Amino acid sequence: MIELLTKEYYGNTLKTWLISLLIIFGAMIVGKLVYWVFGRVVKRLTAKTENKLDDIIVDMIEEPIAIVITIAGVWYALSRLNLSASARGWLNNAIQFVVILAVAWLITRLFDALYKQYLVPIAEKSESDLDDQLLPVVRSGTKLVVWALGVIMALNNAGYNVGAALAGLGIGGLALAMAGKDTVANMFGGLTIFIDQPFMINDRVKVGGFDGTVTEIGLRSTRLKTLEGRKVTIPNATFSGGGVENVSAEPNRKVVVKIGLVYGTTAEQMKDAMDTFRKIAEEHSDTEEDIRTGFSEFADSAMVLTFIYFIKKEGDIMQTQTDINLALLTAFDEKSLEMAYPTQTIHTKAA
Repeated sequence: MIELLTKEYYGNTLKTWLISLLIIFGAMIVGKLVYWVFGRVVKRLTAKTENKLDDIIVDMIEEPIAIVITIAGVWYALSRLNLSASARGWLNNAIQFVVILAVAWLITRLFDALYKQYLVPIAEKSESDLDDQLLPVVRSGTKLVVWALGVIMALNNAGYNVGAALAGLGIGGLALAMAGKDTVANMFGGLTIFIDQPFMINDRVKVGGFDGTVTEIGLRSTRLKTLEGRKVTIPNATFSGGGVENVSAEPNRKVVVKIGLVYGTTAEQMKDAMDTFRKIAEEHSDTEEDIRTGFSEFADSAMVLTFIYFIKKEGDIMQTQTDINLALLTAFDEKSLEMAYPTQTIHTKAA
């Protein structure tokens, strides 16, 4: 048994290999233990404080710290082995690469938690919608910058010449630009939205066949909640390259009502019908003063009256239309004003 343990495999005895393996398992157990302590003990202690910041920090660092402890154990276990210079250099580079990425992950997690805990409530309390639009961009942009710097630093510490790699991208820059043209177009579209502000958060818009409320404006895409309750993600290039209708920006809602009265209705009755509509519309609290009536057409089966009125921006559109239509129907019944429907009279000639 002793001879088996002292026998060398790939430059190290079996005993050395086993000890390193036990150290790795031990590091994993310690990492799990630290994670458990943070979750069961430290969180209970921070929960007793009035400050929420310590709760956020503890919640965000428990997983990265457990991972770093495990990585440190793996590095120590492998560094005990008799490795070649190239293998040892590769190991050190790999450990540095993973640790830097873990730090970048920790920073983005902390920022994300602070964003949700502090920045979002502040934006919700403010009267301006600009911060509601900018915050998602700041969130995405900050995370992108942190991860980009993290990857560059990780590659640089791992022994890669990042500068040469970036310079090499110039050779395939045209192909990269062609592949990423949609992304660039969407980003410019997002920039156009922030500059021109064709709509804001919570505005109802119609674009690309969709009708819904804007819930989020990002750097690459905008999210709508349709009238059916479905969530739709629309690339920002759609807004810069095509038309968008901002329903919420309308000062009022124009309603056009066409009613045909039967032939045989007298001129006095036609005037009475127009006066009746004007009175009904004027008396409603949600309509504006601009009310228009007219005898617009001699149609095939009816004499057409056109009524135009405007519902106030804050008014209930559906209920206002219902009120006016019901009142109009009731008044026409009382005045014996007969509405027309398509009819056709056929005259035959006897043989």
